Amino acid sequence: MDDPASRENPLDAPLPTISGNTVMVAPDEGTVLPGGIAGQRAKPLDVSPGRQAMARFWRDWRAWASLGVLGFFVLLALVGPLIYQRIGGPYTSGIDGVVYGPAAYHTYNHEELDRQHELPSAQYWLGTDEIGRDILARLMEGMLISLVLAVSVEVFDIGLGVLIGVLAGYYGGWIDQFLARFTDIVFAFPDLLFLIMVAGIYGNLADSLFGKIPVIGPAGGGRLLILFFSLSLFAWPTMARLVRGQTLQLKEQQFIEAARTSGTSNIKIMLRHIVPNLFSLVVIAATLSMAGTVTAEAGISLLGLGIQPPGASIGLMIASAAPYTAVSPWEILVPITVLTLVVLAFSFLGDALRDAFDPH
Repeated sequence: MDDPASRENPLDAPLPTISGNTVMVAPDEGTVLPGGIAGQRAKPLDVSPGRQAMARFWRDWRAWASLGVLGFFVLLALVGPLIYQRIGGPYTSGIDGVVYGPAAYHTYNHEELDRQHELPSAQYWLGTDEIGRDILARLMEGMLISLVLAVSVEVFDIGLGVLIGVLAGYYGGWIDQFLARFTDIVFAFPDLLFLIMVAGIYGNLADSLFGKIPVIGPAGGGRLLILFFSLSLFAWPTMARLVRGQTLQLKEQQFIEAARTSGTSNIKIMLRHIVPNLFSLVVIAATLSMAGTVTAEAGISLLGLGIQPPGASIGLMIASAAPYTAVSPWEILVPITVLTLVVLAFSFLGDALRDAFDPH
């Protein structure tokens, strides 16, 4: 018979300890760690799906490249003008004879008619356009307009799309029917044709009504409101349908049933359990949609229905430089390259997020 005194008391076993992201437990009898030293062995803790997704995201080269490109252009649009307008010395105009400083000639609307189609120089880093305006200053202003419009549309898109999509998926009923019929109407009408029609009819009216507001400003800035409402009208139904489909799946999960059984109200279930689980879907859809918003704004300005001179926009720069391609191809190459890089960066960022959150 075994001696009771020789039996190991489970209470005498050492307790596991936590160190960093690992759980340290006592080794089995005879376990020898590397180096010949008997000691503790580590068992990794379970990593949450969110952390696994972010780890896959940061290992993707497209994520790093896209964030780098977008970060550069965001800083260029926000901080670039403040720095650029302080670089350079006094300059005497060849026509007016007025002495200008960099705060004047490094702006997007300053004209020097005797310095047309100049190549990059120490004064104008990217050269000048057909009426002697600084291409770099106009590019920074155009990037600011495109990014502000894209972010504004996506904020409206996410807010309204998530709200209606969650309500339609969770409750159904008349909200679901309204979403279905409205999205059918929106998808049946070409969005580009709608933008052209609205901008062509109400563009001048928007400039006259909102041109005196400092936040919007003159030179076609009022047309940004037309573009904002038109693009938002076509953006949120798509987001709402995606959210609705995901909500229909989530509300049948066991953790939702458990929360409902425990007496949790529907509002708390949607806010605490459903909306957080929509994070990956919403971020991916919004990132991919921003590429379309930037392209749409450039396309409308390219047609002459967006920002008007002397305002600056990437599409307006392309349209202004198109007649002078044979004389100065540099003027059209710069905005086209920037527009291509921004759109590709948003697209690759969305693909990287999708692959990270849904590796299958």
